Amino acid sequence: MTLTWNRWGTLLLVLAALVGAHGEAAAQHLLVPMDRGQTDHLRAYGLTYAVIEGGESAEWLLNFRDGAFLLPDRSWIRREAAIMGVGVEAVDAAEVARIRDAMARSDQEAVLLEAAPRIAVYTPPNTAPWADAVTMVLEYAGIPYATVWDAEVLEGRLGDYDWLHLHHEDFTGQYSKFFLSFAATPWLREEVARNTEMAARFGYPDVPELKRAVAEGIRSFVMEGGFLFAMCSATETLDLALASHGTDITASFANGRPPDPDAAARMDWSRALAFQGAEPQLSASVNAFSDIDTHQVNTSARRALGSFALFEFSARADPVAAMLVQNHQAVIPDFYGLTTAFRAERLKPGVTILAREGDRVKYVHGSAGQGSWTFYGGHDPEDSEHQVGDAATRLELHPNSPGYRLILNNILFPAAKPRPLKT
Repeated sequence: MTLTWNRWGTLLLVLAALVGAHGEAAAQHLLVPMDRGQTDHLRAYGLTYAVIEGGESAEWLLNFRDGAFLLPDRSWIRREAAIMGVGVEAVDAAEVARIRDAMARSDQEAVLLEAAPRIAVYTPPNTAPWADAVTMVLEYAGIPYATVWDAEVLEGRLGDYDWLHLHHEDFTGQYSKFFLSFAATPWLREEVARNTEMAARFGYPDVPELKRAVAEGIRSFVMEGGFLFAMCSATETLDLALASHGTDITASFANGRPPDPDAAARMDWSRALAFQGAEPQLSASVNAFSDIDTHQVNTSARRALGSFALFEFSARADPVAAMLVQNHQAVIPDFYGLTTAFRAERLKPGVTILAREGDRVKYVHGSAGQGSWTFYGGHDPEDSEHQVGDAATRLELHPNSPGYRLILNNILFPAAKPRPLKT
């Protein structure tokens, strides 16, 4: 026995010497810290996505080091991290055990990330004169996505995807009331022509009816198990479109319809995802959709920006909400959008508020059918006053953006498999 042990001991010493001569021994795991020590928070999500897309497993350590990731130690992962500029720490089995023990004695939880979600971004084929924050951060992080528009929705092809994003869209068919300022611009004329052609192709009498049908298709995607993430005007107008069947809230210069004074009383909010009881803005000459939005950015009632605070959630009792708020910064500067934030009294019962400032709710989440949705007000987290035609934000200048991190939390959310709560 002694001789055998000595032989193994000698072999281990030789191996240790060889490792010392040729570089650091490979650890069993790579820890991707997500606290303020991380060099590039945004690309850390891209690295983690690449790991699970490559068939490896990963873990999201909720409430540990601001939502760190635990990855297997592979040479290609180290190489990718170096190329992407993502900080990683090699940890051996003893250190992983210590981390797990500490997490077990606190309000933290490890969630397994198993399958890379198939991502689609709803966007028109023409190039709009504004940038989509989600598309920008997906490209910066190196996360693949497909684009879809009305035809894909109406033909039932959303089932090919797990996660759908909506951004600067107007599902009421009023073209965001841009006729007030941009009626003569080539891009708006192209948008009107393209939408009118799509309505005719699918047999709808006008664009508002087309967009209502598209909104219903998106709702069905959620009800059947899809994950929906919406920002800016898509949040408000999607629910307005869903609630407006049998009414006309779409007075606009594009379709020449007069306001329907009884529209608000006849809206069916049971079809909506997040909101209820809103008063639609029926005038085509007022650049706002309804009283859901707190800031009314393009009207005389415009409110000043402040900041919004993320709520803290127990990773054990509420892992879904905890995933969506993982961040290295709890208070985040606000930013405008056509819909900037939401009036709390317009939210349906059961909606989870993830971030707010006073009566202004910035970030909300809920479930519908077998799926779920998350709404995030505002247009660009690093450009608070983004205007039509402004240059796109250069995310290489904002690799640690806490506002953009919230978007990427939603990207990985469908990959997570929370452990069932004990009863």
